[in-house]
Amino acid sequence: MYCNILGSKRKSGQKERERLGMKQIVAVIFGLGLLCNAVLFVPQVLAVWRKKSDEGISLITFGGFSVLQAIGIIHGLYQQDLSLILGMAASLLSCGTVTALTLLYRLRRTRTSVRQPLEP
Repeated sequence: MYCNILGSKRKSGQKERERLGMKQIVAVIFGLGLLCNAVLFVPQVLAVWRKKSDEGISLITFGGFSVLQAIGIIHGLYQQDLSLILGMAASLLSCGTVTALTLLYRLRRTRTSVRQPLEP
């Protein structure tokens, strides 16, 4: 019976190591997925930057994405999940840039349209 207990402890220890190994693999894949998500926003950043215009950009959509990513970072901090924190921070950086540029160009466009006198 004593050998049986040791054998089962070894098996459970091995299962625990396998579970932790798989958990780490999934965390790395998750983090890479979040980094890919961040990269997907870069073409939009470049398009807005080059056009110097906010036209065609939904401020509600990108602002909402930015808020959700900030919440994801906070959740990652509470969970002590580095892949979540880094991935969401990278996404917030790229998506937040679109949001900030959209706000900037929208404010500029609004100010110039207000300053222009109405034609008689």
